[in-house]
Amino acid sequence: MVLLELYFCFLRIGFTSFGGFSMVPLIRSEVMSRGWMTAAEVADLVAIAEMTPGPFGLNCATFAGIRAAGLPGAVCANLGVLTPSLTLCALAAVAFVRFQDSRLLKEMMVGVRPACIGMILAVVLSLAETSYGGGGLLLPLIGAVDLVLLVRYRWSVPKVLALSAAVSVVFL
Repeated sequence: MVLLELYFCFLRIGFTSFGGFSMVPLIRSEVMSRGWMTAAEVADLVAIAEMTPGPFGLNCATFAGIRAAGLPGAVCANLGVLTPSLTLCALAAVAFVRFQDSRLLKEMMVGVRPACIGMILAVVLSLAETSYGGGGLLLPLIGAVDLVLLVRYRWSVPKVLALSAAVSVVFL
């Protein structure tokens, strides 16, 4: 019974939160109301989930599930928190496959691709500005050289990353 409770508890959290710290109040109320954890344990859960690699919500579900019902509890909590995302991705994939020959979808994708590239570029530029403010023109130059090495000369990504890191350490 606890395993089903864990699944549906984290399913509700997955459907009603937007990931990250927005999940904390929901997780706290759900696990405390069922007596699975105390307030201090929830605080520890949040700290541990933030420190461990991986998605925050998944880490919280893992630790809460283990605390409530061991390894099977962790599996059920993870399945619960992942079900909304997996369901939406599966539905989107089915819709995309079904309508992939649609003229309307093709026209929409013509507009979506440049918009996505523009958003990614905006993020890269804003992160570069705040994170690497002292780089000046060297950073775009390194990026351009990396692109040439990857595309034209087919260097492996680890080689390009190592070279970029070395150049950055020496010149920045």
